[in-house]
Amino acid sequence: MNLDRAVMIFAGGMTLLSAVLVALVSPWWLLLTAFVGLNQIQSSLTGFCPAAMVLRKAGLQSGCAFEPREAAPVGR
Repeated sequence: MNLDRAVMIFAGGMTLLSAVLVALVSPWWLLLTAFVGLNQIQSSLTGFCPAAMVLRKAGLQSGCAFEPREAAPVGR
């Protein structure tokens, strides 16, 4: 498993967990759903993902989404 898949599994798991908590405990758990969604948006725009940092330190290898970007070739 690579880092990209682990991050997606983590985000999906947190979303499903919050849905269960909304149904069984309180609608306030929708704040967790909102947090996960906002974090996914900011991660896609900035490339900064706290979950990816933690999982990378745990030893997972990067996939293509979390590799450093190289500058695009100029003047092809």
